[in-house]
Amino acid sequence: MNKHRGKVTKDGIRIHDEAGFAGMRAAGQVAAQILDDVIAMIEPGRTTGEIDKFIEDKVTEYGTTSATIGYKGYQHASCISLNHVVCHGIPGDKKIKDGDILNIDVTVIKDGWFGDTSRMYVAGKLPIKAKRLIETTHEALFRGIEAVKPGNTFGDIGHAIQSFVEAQRMSVVRDFCGHGLGEVFHAPPNVLHYGKAGTGPVLEEGMFFTIEPMVNLGRPETKVLADDWTAVTRDKSLSAQFEHSIGVTSTGYEIFTLSPAGKFHPTYTD
Repeated sequence: MNKHRGKVTKDGIRIHDEAGFAGMRAAGQVAAQILDDVIAMIEPGRTTGEIDKFIEDKVTEYGTTSATIGYKGYQHASCISLNHVVCHGIPGDKKIKDGDILNIDVTVIKDGWFGDTSRMYVAGKLPIKAKRLIETTHEALFRGIEAVKPGNTFGDIGHAIQSFVEAQRMSVVRDFCGHGLGEVFHAPPNVLHYGKAGTGPVLEEGMFFTIEPMVNLGRPETKVLADDWTAVTRDKSLSAQFEHSIGVTSTGYEIFTLSPAGKFHPTYTD
């Protein structure tokens, strides 16, 4: 049973109180800690299934529940998306190779609150094109986050991301978006990573949602494979994604899923 707090806007977006912020902070920090912990597992020769098993064990160790195991039939504690996989890559027997880039997406439930975050990792030596893609996607996320404050719109977030990415001659995926969350995994609004400034619902203090741009080196089109989960770029170009869970505050935003070790960006050792 969801113990929803606060009002719901005319757009169906729930407004949360300080207890909600505390709940999201706690859940977000566990998810972020797991993504810090998994850094040690990212090396050529490791399978994505091994990485997922490590994550599942950490979810349990931290006294939380995986939001993805059993979600619409999904059976893993993470999504692991390599190279031209845009999102929802299923962990399995595939071994990661030197130069591979991968997004790992983890959502945990702690005391009824959902912590949802993803970030990029690099196995071995990072290719120059892939580095540029990762840098652009990371910067795009934070440009979107900087647009978060009461009185701005969701269109402002999308416009900030799209205008930056396209100036780098890359493309924003249209087929997937961020989402509201809190005591549920997915809720209104849909948070588009493209759009026109000044359009869409107005941001209000107490709204919780993810911003999670997917950026392709090539064209934006995707297709979902026969497993009904894995989304790939149609042109086989590399794709990258970063995701944070955000709360709107009275003056701006709070990021619930900051890396405890400051390692959200994979080239932190540079």
